[in-house]
Amino acid sequence: MSLSELQVQTALKEIVDPNTGKDFVATKSVRNIRIDGNSVALDIVLGYPAKTIAADIQKLVTDKLKTLPEVGSVFVNVTSKIVSHSVQRGVQLIPGVKNIIAVASGKGGVGKSTTAVNLALALAAEGAQVGILDADIYGPSQPQMLGITARPESADGKSMEPLERYGIQAMSIGFLIDMDTPMVWRGPMVTGALEQLLRETNWRELDYLVIDLPPGTGDIQLTLSQKVPVTGAVIVTTPQDIALLDARKGLKMFEKVGVPIVGIVENMSTHICSKCGHEEHIFGAGGGEQMCRDYNVELLGSLPLDIKIREQTDGGMPTVVAEPDSKIAGVYRQIARRTAVKLSEFGLDHSSKFPNIVIQNT
Repeated sequence: MSLSELQVQTALKEIVDPNTGKDFVATKSVRNIRIDGNSVALDIVLGYPAKTIAADIQKLVTDKLKTLPEVGSVFVNVTSKIVSHSVQRGVQLIPGVKNIIAVASGKGGVGKSTTAVNLALALAAEGAQVGILDADIYGPSQPQMLGITARPESADGKSMEPLERYGIQAMSIGFLIDMDTPMVWRGPMVTGALEQLLRETNWRELDYLVIDLPPGTGDIQLTLSQKVPVTGAVIVTTPQDIALLDARKGLKMFEKVGVPIVGIVENMSTHICSKCGHEEHIFGAGGGEQMCRDYNVELLGSLPLDIKIREQTDGGMPTVVAEPDSKIAGVYRQIARRTAVKLSEFGLDHSSKFPNIVIQNT
């Protein structure tokens, strides 16, 4: 009996992608099935970056197909294709940027900027083209976290080139001013400056632009969420009741302006003693999980309060690049993959495919 494409598809329906929880046929990841005698070759095209686990997916598919009695050799090519997804209605898109991820928190001090930079670096580690925009005009921290002291260049005097470090593109008000200079600005000046940083930077073919938003839910955050084309928002909190209270406000703000919530990252979920390794819930336990249940959103991951995370980001080399094989870097990559998977399930952006309709009086 000769091998058929239907047999291959049926077999692939029986294995689940560990990142999406769905089979590869349901997610339309299976492409170009080629059968030559008892040899099978096919492509698995993922809608999210997965460079560090591509070999695992390749083995999963290969092992399954080899259980078919008619199959001899199997060749599986695993790649990723990141596409643009829809944003709020009426918001102007950013050239060169497919998807924007806003990283937000209701209050300061919960590790939002640390999460944002490690999320960006983890997406890059998975093979995506990534940028980060430091939207905290009053307290920019990405220049120190990325160890960048240079100033952006401008070839035409109108737009700026993003600075690069660790394979990601970056822009911050901190690149343009002295770090000791306070920004004594009112809200409209701040939102104007941020829009300039966003729209006058020559972002180069980004799959994801991570925006590190300032903490809070005031006029600045609301204006930004209405003017910046955000694909989805990640909310950062700690298990502490007061942090969760403010995180809920942040989540509700994005819901009001029509920005989908990708999920929640719980920072400082446990404290790990640097002397003995003992782990305890010093800020409480289960708060992030409860918030996820209350709002029907996903807990993307939980990170410990670990002195290494602080030391590495303060030193200009965040955990994902400082210790890529560490358990914590693994958690950040898992958060990045879940974020990318969730975005891949959002509606597609078809705006570029439609012609502009112009009504003229004739």
